Amino acid sequence: MRRITILGSTGSVGESTIDLVNRNRDAYRVVALTAHSNWEKLALQAKALQPEMVALADVAGYGALKAALAGTGITVSAGDEAVCDAARMDADWVMAAIVGAAGLKPTLAAVTRGATVALANKECLVSAGDVFMAAVQRHKATLLPVDSEHNAIFQVFDFDQHAQVTRIILTASGGPFRTMSFADMRGVTPAQAVAHPNWSMGAKISVDSATMMNKGLEVIEAHHLFRMPASRIEVVVHPQSVIHSMVEYADGSVLAQLGTPDMRTPIAYTLGWPSRLQAPAARLDFARLGALTFEAPDLQRFPALKLAQDALVAGGAAPTILNAANEVAVARFLAGDIGFLEIAAIVDHTLARLAQPALTTLDDILAVDEEARAVAGAAKNLSVAAE
Repeated sequence: MRRITILGSTGSVGESTIDLVNRNRDAYRVVALTAHSNWEKLALQAKALQPEMVALADVAGYGALKAALAGTGITVSAGDEAVCDAARMDADWVMAAIVGAAGLKPTLAAVTRGATVALANKECLVSAGDVFMAAVQRHKATLLPVDSEHNAIFQVFDFDQHAQVTRIILTASGGPFRTMSFADMRGVTPAQAVAHPNWSMGAKISVDSATMMNKGLEVIEAHHLFRMPASRIEVVVHPQSVIHSMVEYADGSVLAQLGTPDMRTPIAYTLGWPSRLQAPAARLDFARLGALTFEAPDLQRFPALKLAQDALVAGGAAPTILNAANEVAVARFLAGDIGFLEIAAIVDHTLARLAQPALTTLDDILAVDEEARAVAGAAKNLSVAAE
């Protein structure tokens, strides 16, 4: 029986992981679950799965969670360090699904054990790519990408012939506003932005998809995961979300991974790896599918993608600043504090305001992250250029 830990179990990816575990209860033993603040859902999950421990990042919910799990024998803890302790539990496989930079320390804690880590947290590689990948190599951890795009690439990337790979092509749905006029995007509401046309995702990643920042973050991730320079990582808009990404080789062959847009497919791939796990995603019906279409991304209407691509080329602290500023800007948008188009404007403003030195330690990264959040949080009345 494979022992597993789920970091961020109450989020969209965490719940999908639990769905797969429940369908394969004879193969997996859950040893730890963590959540940010949703103690009610965490308690329900814990009662059903009976892990050895649960950890809540927000200490305010500790008392209620402990009371809810009284008599179960499950260890209950709270605080950021408690989440890291959960990541250090003796588990064969760890799902790293904590959203944002908050997932960096716990995921590194799992990596330092040499665990197999299913990485659903983009920010580990965007904010701390070089430091994070060095830790993976140093501790001989196994890193399996969960993002549908990177998981697709992983499935068709020939690591033994790395030099023969000429391009990585990341596909993007284009989000809910792909055909909306620039003028209309000024009035986009949070409810509209989180309503993704193809995927069921959490609020933050849904907004990132709507701005196309999500695809920019994935470009940076792909650079670190597959050791590919920015010049050989491309983005193409594919509204149907059937081809999840592609790899081009020196002979002109292009290999792609296809499937219905269901996160349980890439999660199942990592959960079963190196074998395959039965997953409940709907199967493709090619006869009914019709046409698959592709188009270049519009970098004028979606400047967040260009900001991320430029941050990767700039290197140093630029990706860390980009990610921190974007997290703050998205939170401000969801809270109704700023407009949709101001998200990218705040990221641009923050990148322009801060120095971008090379970052070599986790402390360096966290210090820059904090500084960028302060700048992004204070930004006001930024002008947004017309299309």
